[in-house]
Amino acid sequence: MNGRRGFTLLEMLLALALTGLLFVGLNTFIFSMGELWGRQSEGRLFELHTRAVSRWVGNQLREAVLPPPARLDREPISVVEIRTRGSGTDNLITYELRQPNRLMSWPDNPLPDVVCSLQVREREGLVLLWHSRLEMKFSDDPPRETIISPWVTGLSYDYYDADLKRWRTETSFRRGDNSEMLVPQRLRLKFTYGGMTRESMIAIPTSAEGQPNF
Repeated sequence: MNGRRGFTLLEMLLALALTGLLFVGLNTFIFSMGELWGRQSEGRLFELHTRAVSRWVGNQLREAVLPPPARLDREPISVVEIRTRGSGTDNLITYELRQPNRLMSWPDNPLPDVVCSLQVREREGLVLLWHSRLEMKFSDDPPRETIISPWVTGLSYDYYDADLKRWRTETSFRRGDNSEMLVPQRLRLKFTYGGMTRESMIAIPTSAEGQPNF
């Protein structure tokens, strides 16, 4: 005679009930973790985006000061009055690249000696304005535009006050003794997504920093 006893109907029903509760609890746990992980992933992706955009801007500025300079008659990074969309103009951080970057979509073959400017617009984000000095209508047509990040909501400028030995953040460019617009030492980008806000600082390199070390 087999000593093993089979499950009674009551035990089977109880086992099925416990199994059902286990699966319900497991599913609830999975869904809760999924929602939590989704929120964490969103924040993580936003953080990665902030870093990537800031790194890209910094790399662009460093490339602009590398020798040989694109223009001998001006600083590689300056504040220039640029024609913007429509008929307006704006004073923008402007730099020049010997070669175009991959974010520039040309109608024909890419051209060198690209003049680039950075602008932040409401509801558009960080915009790169660019065109080549070799284009026939360089002086007539406004630059082309590429949106770098729709989540950049602010751009400000850090100036170091040597007399007071402290940094000051401005929302517009300072002017020098001759009313010329001064290039700041740092840029501040403000990123906003949902309820999250991040700010990054980007040092503006000088021509001396672009010289190779021998």
